Amino acid sequence: MFNIVLLTPQIPNNTGAIGRLCVNTASSLHLIKPLGFDITEKAVRRAGLDYWKKLDLHVYENIDDFFQKHQDSSRFFFATTKSDRAYFEMEFQKGDFVFFGSETAGLPENLLEKFSKQCMTIPMSREGRSLNLAISTGIILYDAIRQNFDTYKEVM
Repeated sequence: MFNIVLLTPQIPNNTGAIGRLCVNTASSLHLIKPLGFDITEKAVRRAGLDYWKKLDLHVYENIDDFFQKHQDSSRFFFATTKSDRAYFEMEFQKGDFVFFGSETAGLPENLLEKFSKQCMTIPMSREGRSLNLAISTGIILYDAIRQNFDTYKEVM
């Protein structure tokens, strides 16, 4: 239904939770290396991620590898704290790619500059810096589903 893209994720628990979210929403998960953890079959089994085999998972060596395989960037969206445009102002469509950066660094500045009109944020108070990666993914993904719920019901 949708494509979640994690650029250099660092915390395995977040990626595991996002993987579960993708399985339960019929979405694909795209991981762009380097990863801060191991996703071999043995490591996934040891972590108890029994749903991981059901996940539509794609792994890329780097961001250039990803862009080579997905050249049409018109339906790319970038979640960042460095935008004033709220995620609920975006109009999502089936098949969209939603990018999230690493827990420690977010998305690279060059991506945010290149795709400035496709950047969005989750509004929050001045008291906090950012939200947890898995929570942020869930907030935006479920709004995309809400916007396309008639189509989404067909895949359930």
